Amino acid sequence: MTATTVASTRAAPTPGADRSRARARGLLLLRRLGSAVFVLWGTITVTFIVLSVLPGNRATIVLNVQSGQTTVRTAAEIAAVDRQYGWDKPVVVQYFDYLLGLLHGDLGVSWQLKRTVGSIIAEQFGPTITLAIASLLVAWILTIPWTLWTAGRGRIRGSIGSAVETIAAGLPQYWVGIMLLLVFAVNLGWFPVLGGTGFAGTVLPVFTLAIPLAGFLGQATRTEFDRAVRQPFVLSARTRGMTESGVRSRHVLRHALIPGITLSGWAVGSSLSGAVLVESVYGRPGLGTVLVSAVSNKDLDLVMGIVILISFVYVVVNLLVDVIYTIVDPRLGGTR
Repeated sequence: MTATTVASTRAAPTPGADRSRARARGLLLLRRLGSAVFVLWGTITVTFIVLSVLPGNRATIVLNVQSGQTTVRTAAEIAAVDRQYGWDKPVVVQYFDYLLGLLHGDLGVSWQLKRTVGSIIAEQFGPTITLAIASLLVAWILTIPWTLWTAGRGRIRGSIGSAVETIAAGLPQYWVGIMLLLVFAVNLGWFPVLGGTGFAGTVLPVFTLAIPLAGFLGQATRTEFDRAVRQPFVLSARTRGMTESGVRSRHVLRHALIPGITLSGWAVGSSLSGAVLVESVYGRPGLGTVLVSAVSNKDLDLVMGIVILISFVYVVVNLLVDVIYTIVDPRLGGTR
């Protein structure tokens, strides 16, 4: 048997190896799915407990909101509201009743808005998800040119680039929003103070989310860029006569983007949760304004519905990223 025949025999996958690889990949996906379900359950449980122990009587808040005046309520009035919404039951019973409703697709009813939580979320979700996706795209638009200009360009430029990314990643979104609002809306008057769903009202909220996010993506991309630029394939491309800019943009950047793409699953969830906060800064329609009002009024079902939605999107996106990487790279399935 020749060496070539031996090599080809070793390289050829056997049916048993294929089945083993598929089994390992399936088990990995099941573990990831189980972890996703556990995260959702944990989020629901923790949020329910926190909202249940917040100070203030929910029945009193309901009565005051309905009447439009804050007064001392009688025990009979409070008991009637508690019976109406099931708040007279033990907290443990309320918790399991809520879980049972979730299994049937029932997110509950907002006592504050007198509507189902599902309809409120469906109405307000559009502006929020638009803001989250736009901020992720802008973050990448900021990250890629900055990485190409500063990474692998020498110690001084690289240090400046790394410092800017570190500072950007550490900026609180709430503070960034206020600064952009003061400079570009109040002082310069380029954008409206109160944001809407139009283009002008979306620009500042998008950059508020995108700037810190670009810092995180830039840090991950820079590290891989600095490593990839020293690889043999870069030297090979240069010896073939490719320009430096072509080497960096066509070969090095493609490898450097992999860690950032991995982070995109986290970035979607981060942008979505950050959008809820940013909307309250700019007075923009969306889940943010609804959530702030719901928390202040202890509208438990509405708060829980929004938290579950954000957690669900975050978990699903990360699960999809895991699935894609498991399919693309069999080593992730434990078949090294």
